[in-house]
Amino acid sequence: MAQETGVKTSPSQEKYGRVQFSIRLLVLVLFLGWIFIWIMSPTNTFRQAWLPRYKAKTNNTTYFGSKGAYLLLYTFPILLIATLGCVYLHIGKKVNDSNTESCNAKKFKATIWKRPVLIKGPLGIVSGTELAFLFMFILLLIWVFATSVHNSFATITPQLAAKDGEKMWEEKLDSVALRLGVVGNICLAFMFFPVARGSCVLPLLGLTSESCIKYHIWLGHIAMLLFTSHGICYIILWAVTDHISMMLEWKKNDISIVAGEISLLSGLFLWITTIPRIRRKVFELFYYTHHLYILFIVFFIFHVGVSYACIMLPGFYLFVVDRYLRFLQSRRQVRLVSARVLPCEAVELNFSKGHGLTYNPTSVMFINVPSISKLQWHPFTVTSNSNLERDKLSVVVKGEGTWTKKLYQMLSTPSTIDRLAVSVEGPYGPASTNYLRHDTLVMVSGGSGITPFISIIRELIYLNTTFKCKTPKVVLICAFKNSSSLSMLDMILPISGTPSDISNMELQIEAYITRDKELKADCPIHPQTIWFKPNPSDTPVHAILGPNSWLWLGAIISSSFIIFLILIGIITRYYIFPIDHNSNKIFSFPLNAFLNMLVICVSIASAASAVFLWNKKHNAKEAKQVQNLEGSTPTASPNSMVCNADRELESLPYQSLIHATNVHYGVRPDLRRMLLEHKESSVGVLASGPKKMQQEVAAICSSGLADNLHFESISFSW
Repeated sequence: MAQETGVKTSPSQEKYGRVQFSIRLLVLVLFLGWIFIWIMSPTNTFRQAWLPRYKAKTNNTTYFGSKGAYLLLYTFPILLIATLGCVYLHIGKKVNDSNTESCNAKKFKATIWKRPVLIKGPLGIVSGTELAFLFMFILLLIWVFATSVHNSFATITPQLAAKDGEKMWEEKLDSVALRLGVVGNICLAFMFFPVARGSCVLPLLGLTSESCIKYHIWLGHIAMLLFTSHGICYIILWAVTDHISMMLEWKKNDISIVAGEISLLSGLFLWITTIPRIRRKVFELFYYTHHLYILFIVFFIFHVGVSYACIMLPGFYLFVVDRYLRFLQSRRQVRLVSARVLPCEAVELNFSKGHGLTYNPTSVMFINVPSISKLQWHPFTVTSNSNLERDKLSVVVKGEGTWTKKLYQMLSTPSTIDRLAVSVEGPYGPASTNYLRHDTLVMVSGGSGITPFISIIRELIYLNTTFKCKTPKVVLICAFKNSSSLSMLDMILPISGTPSDISNMELQIEAYITRDKELKADCPIHPQTIWFKPNPSDTPVHAILGPNSWLWLGAIISSSFIIFLILIGIITRYYIFPIDHNSNKIFSFPLNAFLNMLVICVSIASAASAVFLWNKKHNAKEAKQVQNLEGSTPTASPNSMVCNADRELESLPYQSLIHATNVHYGVRPDLRRMLLEHKESSVGVLASGPKKMQQEVAAICSSGLADNLHFESISFSW
């Protein structure tokens, strides 16, 4: 079990703690109840006893019809969990802020379940906890499939098959095909939770969207395997029974075969482009075909009907809320203040930031530069610290692909450019971090993998200089190909003018240059800075929903769902019910599905737009204050390459950084020796960079040779 040391808490913290505990308990009860429904759903007890009695009470309503039962069973609990999660995270943010100020840190000893147990293989690096939950999820799929097929086979008799004009094996194949689709829907119900970047559900589990992308990939593969098998089984059945013409049916009041085929084909095109080789070599093809998820979901709902679609609705509903908020944020162009151009074909972009925007280390921001591509959005790690640099937000872009190389060439070539139009989404990151819980932090990076560690070191600089916190010893092991990449180490220190004294920190940097035998005399290693002219139309980067974004997100989720219930209730009562009378046999299935999808979109758009506009007024006032501040602050002449090396070399922080750095040429780091030599009680080991390097670090930490090494992988899944 985890061991924690006691820390003093204030009365307000104790009150917040009790509220958080109550929310966690309620969320746990709701989630277990939701899972219990999934477990019981294939049983005869549920289908023949519980569900008929439940539907008899809910289906009589003239406001929601047959979907009312599924909305209450499957959709409502998850949206309630999401709303409670927003309140929980809002309180947690206040508690974390007060803990930071008091330097409170809970020391713990990680359990064996958090250690990597699978390192190499198609699943990537997987911990014991992840493997256990994956095993339980697969058991759920097997249970639902096996139980439902067993119960279905028990009702298939020669008389029933003869009545349907089929043989026994054909009747059973029909049953198996149907159940494959049902089990695939379970995967679909979970698939969209990991890809909501601003999720309020994932942080409840201590997860981020980026770290959960692998779960989305797992679920996608399983779902497409099941849906493809579902389709193939039916094609075989229709071919054998001479009913191949059924593939062209789009019934008004029943399952639409054509809609299912369109949905499946969209999913297959999307699935094929996820093959690792295709994704790496033709990323743009992967990116654009992934938008086929819209066709996949729309025609899936047309295929199964709106009532059954309510089963997978909650995850997709939260994703649509997140996607629309990202759309609203991306419409604005942000103020790019300066850029530091590095000789290693990397550039640090420094944006103006509103004071209300806070984020944690290792956060990621998506960037779009219309002059390069109006459609492409690329994720980059935020290297700045929102507390240390209250007016600036920085990201580092390494020129490794077509888009990034174009950006580097644009900024590194002397020209008359004095402004660069940029739009952003984010930043997105962990809801909380606590690096003080370790005695030592060992960060292992390869190439541009150093960027997340820059943000962590700046966080420790802030805690050390502002609150005089005792920070852990930091050992940064970074491997680069060429000497020019040593300029990446300059990014550890914030841009000039920000207090960044590191003399009181235990910082050790071991830099390895693998291809160069020595420092080349003609190799520049210091960055140059470009300053851009301010533009009145550009705005600082703001939190899309303001400082209290979690509460606003909870308001959007709850209010939009209430608006949906009101609007669809009115439509059902005064338009659908007079025609159908809850028989599900008269009113058009496709039209019903279309109306529900339209109302969902209208509800989310209206609620989110109202909150966005409300916060936009506050952001506009703050943006004006920032512009006035920038106008009164002297800056370097725009579009001038200003080399700050001489000034920075004389500064105390820069001298401290030089003394802390050891450079090794022509060799690779002996990670096994360097990790095992740390004997402190709690050593946090963070790895970021190439896949093989992360696997090597994970293997060392999980080898059992040292129980004090606690591994964490920082991936670039996005």
